[in-house]
Amino acid sequence: MTRQFNTVGVVGLGTMGAGVAEVLARTGVTVVAVDVDEAGLARGRGHLDHSTDRAVAGGKLSAAERDATLARISYATSLDALAGVDLVIEAVPERIELKAAVFAELDRICGPDTVFASNTSSLSITEIGVHTGRPGKVVGLHFFNPAPVLKLVEVVRTVVTEPDVVTDVVAFAEGLGKTPVVIGDRAGFIANALLFGYLNHAVRMYESRYATREDLDAAMRYGCGYPMGPLALLDLIGLDTAYEILDTMYHQSRNRLHAPAPLLKQMITAGLLGRKSGRGFYTYDGPDSPVVVPDVHTPVAAADAAPSREVQRVGVIGTGTMATGIVEVFAKRGYDVVLRARSAEKADAAVAKVRKSLDKAVSRGKLAEADRDAALARVTPAVEFSDLADCDLVVEAVAEELSVKKAVFEALDEVCKPGAVLATTTSSLPVIECAAATARPGDVVGLHFFNPAQVMKLVEVVETISTSADVVATARRVCLDLGKVPVHCGDRAGFIVNALLFPYLNDAVKMLEAHYASADDIDNAMKVGCSLPMGPFELLDVVGLDVSLAIERTLYLEFREAGFAPAPLLEHLVKAGRLGRKTGKGFRDYSA
Repeated sequence: MTRQFNTVGVVGLGTMGAGVAEVLARTGVTVVAVDVDEAGLARGRGHLDHSTDRAVAGGKLSAAERDATLARISYATSLDALAGVDLVIEAVPERIELKAAVFAELDRICGPDTVFASNTSSLSITEIGVHTGRPGKVVGLHFFNPAPVLKLVEVVRTVVTEPDVVTDVVAFAEGLGKTPVVIGDRAGFIANALLFGYLNHAVRMYESRYATREDLDAAMRYGCGYPMGPLALLDLIGLDTAYEILDTMYHQSRNRLHAPAPLLKQMITAGLLGRKSGRGFYTYDGPDSPVVVPDVHTPVAAADAAPSREVQRVGVIGTGTMATGIVEVFAKRGYDVVLRARSAEKADAAVAKVRKSLDKAVSRGKLAEADRDAALARVTPAVEFSDLADCDLVVEAVAEELSVKKAVFEALDEVCKPGAVLATTTSSLPVIECAAATARPGDVVGLHFFNPAQVMKLVEVVETISTSADVVATARRVCLDLGKVPVHCGDRAGFIVNALLFPYLNDAVKMLEAHYASADDIDNAMKVGCSLPMGPFELLDVVGLDVSLAIERTLYLEFREAGFAPAPLLEHLVKAGRLGRKTGKGFRDYSA
């Protein structure tokens, strides 16, 4: 018979503990909340009052429900108050010696059947449990912040946790309206093990001055649909908390990608902890405020006023989805566009694709018929490279093969007028290789649009060591004119988005390969726990496993980082022809 947890103790009333107490009390559970002193209790009460008041203001709770919720919570400064509870959830700071001391004391106070749970996000549940006389009744119960909002709960079992305890805790979590996933005891569990490697990588990018904080964050928000950029998310989590999690993960995994970036330690030492201290990667208008204010690192608008070249006529080379999307984007914004294909038939078919897309926009009420007709009238199909001679900007969007792209740039070098900007849409190949195929490397820049170009806001503006400053300024100005969000970076494999995204996807494959969790649980953890639009395996199947493998190989060859080596499981699936949705089989099977 499932044991009932009617009265639950919560130890530690920081943001997390207060959030857990609120979740419990809102679902009818009697809560005994304990903190180290009256000041701690007052802070916890403040968190609860603020959160429940906001829920009332947002229509999520009635005033009567708020009052009933708060009435279910009693407060104490001694663990002795937990003597009669059915379950204790510990949410004290992430230090193993502190948690061990709390659990040893709870073991002395609580009845033999009381279940103990730690809300730790990265520490070993096994190590915590051995400080009690009941390690079989100790589990991890990792809520995500903010606990009243986020649905995911990671239920962590150790090798000695009693199976019925896991079953009962899962049922309890479901009763709270949460989505539990059951996993083994390893650093970072699912969500943090995948999330913090990605966050650490972003810090290293910023630390090396590869991209600004604003561009790193914008790249992941607009390129991947993430709710927050990595540096803004670190400020929310707290840099000290992030450091502790990464350090714990590194000591278990010995994976260099988990070794905290040195910049994190420097910022923590300087007191720059993120939102809670009012300064982290960004500056806020006060401690615990979400409002970012300008500081010395904020980009100045004057950068947009840098000299740039005039662009009125644009050439686009290619007939694929990306090429026709880019043609549509330029034509709708009033640019004259020359669409160059290898044959008249291909050119006409590409223009027809543009027309079909514009028709769809009209039928959905997003575009007027007159605007559609005007956009189509600006598009001229072409077969000869010489038809691009009077273009101010030429965008190459052919296959992701370096030899093909270099041949295109050699041809453009012969026919394009002096001063024309030559751009490649490559997502991972070296832009400098395209530039080196011309006698005008200063005029060559990367313009990596995201698919579908008509919808996605992000464009990565990739500057090589040879690109002229006015060419970079021109690329930026054109992107802004198109209504896009340009982010700037250097000419490195993966640029920003793919360099951050694909090691994370590779880590997810390795986690599956190790039988640590199922593809469904991993996808759920990242969607529900981290609010990502898609789980890693959903995304890999959409992108294509062959495409993903090619990008991961490129990253590995460029950086020679052992952790970037493609997971063998991914290699095997590609060899077996399981390429994702396009073949009907990938990490999952799809019906026709």
